[in-house]
Amino acid sequence: MTIRDITALQIFDSRGNPTVEAQVTLDDGTTGSGLVPSGASRGQYEAWELRDGDPSRYLGRSVSRAVANIETKIAPALRGSNALDQPGIDHKLTELDGTPNKSRLGANAILAVSLATATAAARSARVPVYEYLGGAEARMIPLPEIQIVGGGAHANFRCDVQDFMIMPVGAATAAEAFEIVFNVYHAAARMLRDEGKLTGVADEGGFWPDFPNHDSIFEFLHKSIEAAGYQPGREVVLSLDIAATELYDTQTRRYRFHLENREFTSESFAQLMADWARNWNVVSIEDPMADSDTEGWSAITATLGNTTQLIGDDLFTTNPTRIRDGIENHLANAVLIKLNQIGTLTETLEAIRLTKNAGWAPVISARSGETEDPFITHLAVATNAGQLKVGSFSRSERMAKWNEMLRIERALGSRAQFAGKQALLISGSASGLSSAAGSKPESLPPTRHPQ
Repeated sequence: MTIRDITALQIFDSRGNPTVEAQVTLDDGTTGSGLVPSGASRGQYEAWELRDGDPSRYLGRSVSRAVANIETKIAPALRGSNALDQPGIDHKLTELDGTPNKSRLGANAILAVSLATATAAARSARVPVYEYLGGAEARMIPLPEIQIVGGGAHANFRCDVQDFMIMPVGAATAAEAFEIVFNVYHAAARMLRDEGKLTGVADEGGFWPDFPNHDSIFEFLHKSIEAAGYQPGREVVLSLDIAATELYDTQTRRYRFHLENREFTSESFAQLMADWARNWNVVSIEDPMADSDTEGWSAITATLGNTTQLIGDDLFTTNPTRIRDGIENHLANAVLIKLNQIGTLTETLEAIRLTKNAGWAPVISARSGETEDPFITHLAVATNAGQLKVGSFSRSERMAKWNEMLRIERALGSRAQFAGKQALLISGSASGLSSAAGSKPESLPPTRHPQ
């Protein structure tokens, strides 16, 4: 099963910005596409997203150079290659680029081809992508993490924290989880309309409300959960993405909340996170510290690491080398997995493997500038990752991923196993989780990677 041709196209993401789509055609005529998302708050260690930089075209955001690199440099190098050898394909791509951060060809060009190859190979083999990547063991349906209130770089910093999210830990299936999410989401919408606080919608579909401080947002979320007929900490818990790098001044080594006009040391900021976790049923916090504040990361992990999921996003950027360092130095206890941060499927799978082998939780994630491609849903199931963060419960580029999750759950039938609260890998008795929330799935074998 060899690659006959590769073509590329400049398309648009959910923010209307240009992005890359690649199509791989195999010798049997099968095709597969790879569509690349883009982030708003990007870690300094991410692979390089190649844009033209010409202000006269799409305000400098055109990706015509990345598209040209696919058709003039990557396609000739990969024609005739074995599409079933994903590690070999990705190795050729990184070797062809030749830079540490994939800046010559562009990580967006490389990733588009990497994903398109896997999709084409799965279609040629007549199996879904999750089965092609994970084999018969791929059957865990991830616990969804759903944005209700958006802030930070995703909502023009209307509030400083980037994501206020819910996790339906009381559900037994994905279908049941989404019914819980639906009820809470619409209860929140009604309350915001009734109180005249709804000022817009954030990039990922969550609400962009007018609140005076962060505690008032937590109070609103608890009321929304209760209005939907659920108990906070039992059927529904909260999670956060602080995106603390955006709030950190590397010169003063202080964190700043502009909404509340407050400034924090690493120690006082970590204490605030601990207070929020204790007071508001927060069981998961992403990027509670800046990517350069390793002392802060070490301290908060020592304090909260046994009771709260602490996810490194900017800290790790899906980079296996950085993840190894984090594991060795006890920074965080979970890793956010974003395909375009590292730029190939093979390196992403390696990042997930390292995370799971350390006993940490991988959280598969979308980007704020998304496409209609549901590949990450298949990735979450293929690797039995257990958690999927896509955005809110609105906007078609988000719903495409959730809908694909329902299709996979139905296709797996009785073999499907919903991850539930156990995906969080933290102590329910000491965290914001009620012991009655969810049920424990049986242990699953490791993921198979295509050769």
